[in-house]
Amino acid sequence: MLPPIARRCLAAVAELVWPRYCLVCDVPLPETAPAGCVCEACRAAILTDPHDTCPRCTSTVGPHADTAKGCPRCKNERFRFASAVRLGPYDGPLRDAILRMKHAPGEPLAETLGELWANARRESLLKSNPTAVVPIPLHWRKRWQRGYNQSESLARGVASALGIPCVPRFLARVRPTPSQVAQTPTERRENVRGAFRCRVRVKSAEVRILLIDDVLTTGATADAAAGVLREAGVAQVSVAVLAHR
Repeated sequence: MLPPIARRCLAAVAELVWPRYCLVCDVPLPETAPAGCVCEACRAAILTDPHDTCPRCTSTVGPHADTAKGCPRCKNERFRFASAVRLGPYDGPLRDAILRMKHAPGEPLAETLGELWANARRESLLKSNPTAVVPIPLHWRKRWQRGYNQSESLARGVASALGIPCVPRFLARVRPTPSQVAQTPTERRENVRGAFRCRVRVKSAEVRILLIDDVLTTGATADAAAGVLREAGVAQVSVAVLAHR
């Protein structure tokens, strides 16, 4: 991955050479728009979540649902993270953006989305009073194949907008894990068991982590990562994802 100064230099060159276009839908943008932008239509769709959500797992719930102990999808689950928030459902332009992020050219999009997300949902992201932002890590092989970790880029954007340190080296994925798309909830939990390791010595009992990922389905990955962080001495882990699937 390029260092920040190199990325800024390349972005500056891109603004001079290439036409402006939306990073999500490719629609041309005015010449006055900076490179690395999202058009107004995509921005509005991505930042609008018309649904009420469960504060434990981010599932969509009815407007009068009692979620004090979780929703029907998670009330029997024992998560080691304290709460979870999302930007929106895995649908429409947000889904398109997430799919684009999973390829190397999507790194600027991930950082842009992180900043948009933090600026639009600042209150919900800061509700747990986090002291650091930590992304869900990729295994080094997957990171090498992709060229970057989309969750880390998201986390950088979020942390920058919130004014909180981003610590991407806090966690490591020490075991490669197969795709979980077709797995059952039980298989997902087994798939990520022992997959993470804390790489930072926690020296304060006041460390509170905002754990960032792109998508949450059952919460198995976030729970496994949160468990490792809690065992290392982190006081609280809250989860923030772009979308719930």
